[in-house]
Amino acid sequence: MAHVHKAPYPVIDTDPNFTRVVRYFRPSDYALGAGLTAIGPAFMYLMEKYQPSGNPGKPLMRAMKVAGGVGAMAGFLTAYMLTSARFWGASENTREIQKYRGEYRKLKAQGKPMYGTSSLPLNVQRVSAEYSTGAFLNFDVFPWFNVTNHGYHGQSEGVIPEDEK
Repeated sequence: MAHVHKAPYPVIDTDPNFTRVVRYFRPSDYALGAGLTAIGPAFMYLMEKYQPSGNPGKPLMRAMKVAGGVGAMAGFLTAYMLTSARFWGASENTREIQKYRGEYRKLKAQGKPMYGTSSLPLNVQRVSAEYSTGAFLNFDVFPWFNVTNHGYHGQSEGVIPEDEK
């Protein structure tokens, strides 16, 4: 079931949980998200300044709020995609590997499984993994996140060194 693909960097997790992806956001991801959030209202303001609509005030403010909301969603989804790509090994992920190893050590010391426990039957876990693995690649069609715990996470050898397993 583990999805195998060639990647230029070590694969950490082919189907990371939503909360794990958000926890692994880099400061640059937050900056990109904030920038994309600000672009919409800034563009509307500039357009109103240089090509007035003749309808300033509340209609313009509502439009700027909508543009900010759409920008915030676009910023979050873009940051999520970038972090998911690092989990897949599609871009440089040294920071994520170190954080993942630390999280692994901590959970192992507590006797907890890395991917949590699930009350779902195995066949439902497998279907969940099939739907959410790689879903970040299709955010332009439908945003879909992994919110279930399951054991279907493909990893490269060496993400967790043998002496730590």
